[in-house]
Amino acid sequence: MKVAVVAVGLLFAGNAVNAQQKLGHINSADLLQAMPEMKTADASFQTFAKAKQSTLEKMDAERQKKIGLYTEKSKTISEANKEVVGKEIQALVIEIQDMEKRLGEAQQKSEEELQAKRTELYQPVFKKAEDAVKTVAKEKGYAYVFDISQPGVVYFDGGDDMLAAVKAKLGITAAAPAPKK
Repeated sequence: MKVAVVAVGLLFAGNAVNAQQKLGHINSADLLQAMPEMKTADASFQTFAKAKQSTLEKMDAERQKKIGLYTEKSKTISEANKEVVGKEIQALVIEIQDMEKRLGEAQQKSEEELQAKRTELYQPVFKKAEDAVKTVAKEKGYAYVFDISQPGVVYFDGGDDMLAAVKAKLGITAAAPAPKK
């Protein structure tokens, strides 16, 4: 009997503690979109990606020229020039295959460099946003903060929206709405 009374007492005490925990939520996508650092990272990444794409396009254009030359040489082959043109065509085939191999390697290297650049540019922004959310959560006494931009949160009703407080912590002022015409 005493054990049951103690167990019920502990259950009520646990529920009372749990009932006092504050819940909050934030839309991290909106927060990141409002951060000037994100806009800077986006611009830098786009510039880097365009440079990589341009390099690959130049390599492919060179390969396409060689394929065109191969096609033209193939049309001019005859019995009289078979030996000479055949050797030229074979050399072009080898050159085109080498170019395709180099292009494939360049594409793979470019993808790896893009991933590394993405991490380099965006990770500090994500870390800054995460640190600001944690700081605001601690300052305001939140036990849990849910990110409502993620698919894991199916439903929420209540809790406090922390977006404005975190933006304030980061020094982001709300943009004035565009004037209506």
